[in-house]
Amino acid sequence: MKIVLASNNAKKLAELQSLFCDLPIQLVAQGALGVIEAEEPHVTFVENALAKARNAARATGLPAIADDSGLCVDALGGAPGVQSAVYAPAPPAAADREAQRRVQDAANNALLLQRVQGRPDRRCRFVSTLVALRHADDPEPLIAYGRWEATLLDAPRGSGGFGYDPLVWIESLGASVAELDAVTKNRSSHRALAATQMRALMRQAWNLLPP
Repeated sequence: MKIVLASNNAKKLAELQSLFCDLPIQLVAQGALGVIEAEEPHVTFVENALAKARNAARATGLPAIADDSGLCVDALGGAPGVQSAVYAPAPPAAADREAQRRVQDAANNALLLQRVQGRPDRRCRFVSTLVALRHADDPEPLIAYGRWEATLLDAPRGSGGFGYDPLVWIESLGASVAELDAVTKNRSSHRALAATQMRALMRQAWNLLPP
C-alpha cells in the first residue's frame, strides 16, 4: 500500500520508513507528489497532525500519515511544544531546504538554552503524535502517541540526529539523542513508541499484515 507522508523532512521519512518496515506499505513524501504543506494553526500535536494528514490525503487521493512532534520542557510550561520546528525567529534563507532546516535547528537550540538558563528544573520530553487516514474524510482516524522522557542539557552533545537531539539527555541510555546510533534511537524514541502503537492499529483496523 502506498501512503503519503505529510512531511517534506527527508530524515523523518527515512526514520518512519524504517519503523514501518515490517508492514506492506511504501511511504512517499508529499513533496514528491506536489502537495503543498498544510497550515498548522492548532495548539496541540493531535490537531496539527490531523490537519496535515487530511491535506495530504485530499491532495493525492491516497491514504496519508502525519507526524506532529516536538519537545516539551516543563520549566517553560510545555514550550516549545507545537512550535518546536520554528521556535526561534526565522534565520536568513539558506541554499536549500535541508540547509535551511539545519540553520533553523541551530537557532532553535540557542533560543531554548537562553530561556532555560538559571532554571533548575530540566525535565523535558519528546512527544510524537501519529495520525493515519484512509482518505481525507475518514471518520475513524488512527491516532498513536509516544512520549520519551528526558533531561535538558546545558550545551549540545553529539552530531547525529536533527532538531533538539543534541540538547536532550536520555538518562537510561547515558547519552544525548544526538549520540545514539540509528538502531538504538529507532528502538527507543518517541516516534518509535508512537510507531509501535500505529503498527498495531493498522494491523487491526486496516488489516495490514506483515509481508
